[in-house]
Amino acid sequence: MRPVLHGDVVAVARVLYGQPLVERALVLKRLIRTADWADGFRRATGRMHPVWGDGSLMTVALAAKPPPEPRLDDVDYCGCMAMVFEALVREFSREDLTVS
Repeated sequence: MRPVLHGDVVAVARVLYGQPLVERALVLKRLIRTADWADGFRRATGRMHPVWGDGSLMTVALAAKPPPEPRLDDVDYCGCMAMVFEALVREFSREDLTVS
């Protein structure tokens, strides 16, 4: 997956916000996995994946046509943002373990 920026987190949280609560964890896992696959394709071929894009979370998330960003006083949306950050902490912690 490409380096993650603030816009990536917002885009993924917007996708989650548009999903039923029970499906969000699975959708989040799928978005991260798809970004990883797309980035692998980009590194291997030097080209963007024709469906999944450049390997950034934002590209994968925006392809899902998320709803507009809610305000930050929306507790449900804040929960989606928290889910994304928690998943990224797990993902980057896992990567740190495999690098050594």
